[in-house]
Amino acid sequence: MKLSLVSALVALLPFVIAAPTSGGEGDARLVSARAPSTSKSVIIQMFEWTWDSVAANVQTLSGLLGMDSYKSSAEHITGAQWWTDYQPVSYILTSKRGNRSQFANMIATCHAAGVKVISDTLFNHMSGVDSGTGVAGSTFTHYVYPGIYQNQDFHHCGLEPGDDIVNYDNRLEVQTCELVNLADLATDTEYVRERLATYANDLLSLGVDGFRLDAAKHIATGDIANILSRVNGTPYITQEVIWGAGEPIQPSEYVSNGDVQEFRYTTALKNAFSGGGISSLQNLDSQGWVSGTQANVFVANHDTERNGNSLNINSPSNTYILATIFSLAHTYGTPTVLSSFQYSTTDDGAPNGGAGTCSGNGGSGGWYCQHRFIAISGMVGFRNTVGSAAITNWVSPQSEQIAFGRGSAGFVAINNVDSAWTATFTTSLPNGSYCDVISGKSSSGTCTGTGITVSGGSFTATVPARSAIAIHTGALGTGGSSSGSGSTGTVAVSFQETATTTFGENIFLVGSISQLGTWAPASAIALSSASYPTWAVTVSLPAGTTFQYKFIRKESDGTVNWESDPNRQATVSTSGTTQTLSTSWR
Repeated sequence: MKLSLVSALVALLPFVIAAPTSGGEGDARLVSARAPSTSKSVIIQMFEWTWDSVAANVQTLSGLLGMDSYKSSAEHITGAQWWTDYQPVSYILTSKRGNRSQFANMIATCHAAGVKVISDTLFNHMSGVDSGTGVAGSTFTHYVYPGIYQNQDFHHCGLEPGDDIVNYDNRLEVQTCELVNLADLATDTEYVRERLATYANDLLSLGVDGFRLDAAKHIATGDIANILSRVNGTPYITQEVIWGAGEPIQPSEYVSNGDVQEFRYTTALKNAFSGGGISSLQNLDSQGWVSGTQANVFVANHDTERNGNSLNINSPSNTYILATIFSLAHTYGTPTVLSSFQYSTTDDGAPNGGAGTCSGNGGSGGWYCQHRFIAISGMVGFRNTVGSAAITNWVSPQSEQIAFGRGSAGFVAINNVDSAWTATFTTSLPNGSYCDVISGKSSSGTCTGTGITVSGGSFTATVPARSAIAIHTGALGTGGSSSGSGSTGTVAVSFQETATTTFGENIFLVGSISQLGTWAPASAIALSSASYPTWAVTVSLPAGTTFQYKFIRKESDGTVNWESDPNRQATVSTSGTTQTLSTSWR
């Protein structure tokens, strides 16, 4: 939860961990048992999907990513806004996402596909409204939840007018006053601790594999430890503890309970990829943050994508995707990748009643489906392959270009500038033919994207502008040909891009072949705005040619903004003389 807005994470977090290991009782078990293994270490936050839509898509998720997952489940206040899900009114497992039976079926379906489920769980508070009826029909008032809690089960701090938190320099206030009017549970009392543990154990009885503890900063770490000591087994734990400069409550206090979400990482990636220099990101365990082995990290989550505290899918020049590639390639932390939806206002709930819809390598019906992006699904495979291998062969010829290996299992190069980067890279990878998992995948020994050959401890490659390349031992193959066989002549390919612009902006086309400028913005082809907001240009291309391309915006001052990954890909027709490719800016 963020400090200024009621929030929460209703989400499938396909979270890549092995099954929790069993251990002895008590606090000594917490750290090792409640952190993920290294075999699978990626979380996908499928924000606001219904249980049924998760179950219907889990085979696709597992096939693409091979991950584990998470969702919130308790009854909450009514309302279409996404944050209503995080104002609970009972522990009945009925929410906008579905009912108890649907929740249980989703868990069983996930487990059958090798996907685990982490529940986003609220130990800190109940609702923030005076009274009402929840989505399952439970009536309540601000401090009375019949059959669950009464007035005495909440903190009434008396430190500020209305009991709301104002002063984050006061530990007692932060942990006993109310976060934006949310009724603050007295987690220091025996009854509340036992009731919360009962709720957690009910979720575990249905097969839940772990918990994300929302607003954990607002609960004393000792209270969390006490509650977890009553929980059955050793589920994975990650805790939302937002760091604040000079504040008395620090993320490091919570590592004895499990992983901690490290928001300083999110800020650092935003600053670095927005012009501060990505070469500064080599040694993240030396920043004074939570240790990487205890950190849960993300480029953006549901809060930060809305409040401006991170990059998001609309960030210019593909920086959001590049930062995500980095997050999945680097050793620091257990990464979470947000898979979200389009919104007009920051309060908007999910489209289509929460029934998530994807298509091909992206989303549909208002959903982004970032987990299907070629670059992201490819990098999840990269991370699962390289495991805990150390960073090797780090190079950075300038502040916005970095490349590094992960032992003898993988190698990545990231180019955060507006021109291509051609270099010979030193690598510990074995000799062989590899598929770049940013531009495509390995399919029956053939790369659907770019092929890269490693020989004698090195390879030469061109990293496109504002893009990356990544290879690993789990994606072998030879590169696809740039042209088909048996075809001759050219085809007039019409590119039609729908994009709204401001005065002085123009849309250009650039791509992987010489006719499209070989990824050089200076050689990009201008599109006509005669049918605005559809921009169009026709280019003669060799029949049968397979190529990748993107659109860029050029500002009046010469600034270039690239659309987001993945690269678009097409094959020029081998029959006929014309072809049309219609797309929209992303």
